[in-house]
Amino acid sequence: MTNLAIPGLGDVADVAAYMRAVGTAARAAARELARADTATRNRALLAIAAAIRADEARLLAANAEDVAAAKAAGQDPAFVDRLTLTGKTVQAMADGLVEIAALPDPVGEITDLRHRPTGIQVGRMRVPLGVVGIIYESRPNVTADAAGLCLKSGNATILRGGSEAIHSNHAIAACVHRGLAEAGLPEHAVQVVATTDRAAVGHLIADEKHVDVIVPRGGKGLIERIARDAKVPVIKHLDGVCHVFVDASADVAMAIRIADNAKTQRYSPCNTMETLLVHADIAARVLPPLAAIYVGKGVELRGCERTRALVPATKPATEDDWYTEYLAPILAVRVVDTLDDAIAHIAQYGSQHTDAIVTQDYGHAMRFLREVDSSSVMVNASTRFADGFEFGLGAEIGISTNKLHARGPVGLEGLTSQKWVVLGSGQIRT
Repeated sequence: MTNLAIPGLGDVADVAAYMRAVGTAARAAARELARADTATRNRALLAIAAAIRADEARLLAANAEDVAAAKAAGQDPAFVDRLTLTGKTVQAMADGLVEIAALPDPVGEITDLRHRPTGIQVGRMRVPLGVVGIIYESRPNVTADAAGLCLKSGNATILRGGSEAIHSNHAIAACVHRGLAEAGLPEHAVQVVATTDRAAVGHLIADEKHVDVIVPRGGKGLIERIARDAKVPVIKHLDGVCHVFVDASADVAMAIRIADNAKTQRYSPCNTMETLLVHADIAARVLPPLAAIYVGKGVELRGCERTRALVPATKPATEDDWYTEYLAPILAVRVVDTLDDAIAHIAQYGSQHTDAIVTQDYGHAMRFLREVDSSSVMVNASTRFADGFEFGLGAEIGISTNKLHARGPVGLEGLTSQKWVVLGSGQIRT
């Protein structure tokens, strides 16, 4: 095997030794980041943003290599879309870093401080998790988003991107390292794994000594493997089978606008609607005009018998269609009789990611919010808003459908934990 160079650490002979060295360097960098003040971390974020803006042409050229290779390998359009950077997305990466810098720093915040009868004060302090390992596939913007969120929250990060984005990821990492150096922070605070050998992933997810949490971002197969094999705790979601339910009381124009946007604004993100549920009382007013919009945009419809009666061009839906995250211009459609039926459908087929109701009935809206057990639940808004930037997090490190620690878009707070702190003035326990 060809030796792999790690800046500042020298060469190592194999992947196992390489990953141990990466982990060791990350742990040391995490201790330095924990000591860095807010101003220093913000200075690094702004410097990274400036470097990304200055290097736009170089980033796009590196990305063009990756995109050309993906197309040559026969990757599908959704994959290529996730991989592709544009001038707009490069600027969005920089904007996200600037917004992260402007966010309040959660690290060191003490909350719930209260006096006890013994005279001590007991509270909780928010602290970094330590070292965050992030495994992702074809989205190179994750490199900047993850680096920014981990840096702001005082965490070192090890980034293992997919081989299909190797040129893009290393070009972005070079900007990150320039920003870190400008702020006087260690380069190893953000490391992009240099090898595309898949064995590196196995070593990373088992490195309990150096890594505190793993965040996988990618296809279901990748995430299932990480969740199954990891010894390190995992923040994850498997699928984005997102629903929009159009209630009987919905404003028809609003419902059409939301259902159109939720599906067609972009097909590849995990918060795109994959199943549309429509109340039987309003289906005849909503489905034909909405279907015309979908057909005009090339969306294939697969529906239940009642949907097909209203929109004859709809293909019959199979049982598998209700479970499927298409990430493509395909939509499953079902007509339901009640709010209870809609909630039951989501409970059976959904992935606890993002689900929305369009309704003018306050009681139905509140029931939907309470009873739909997803990480993001919406009323009269497109599922496409389930995103860290749109939620005001600056960016996100991923979406979590976990119920412990972090849920939904994971931003700064999701990358921190809390420890108990006690303030005393000489008290002893008797």
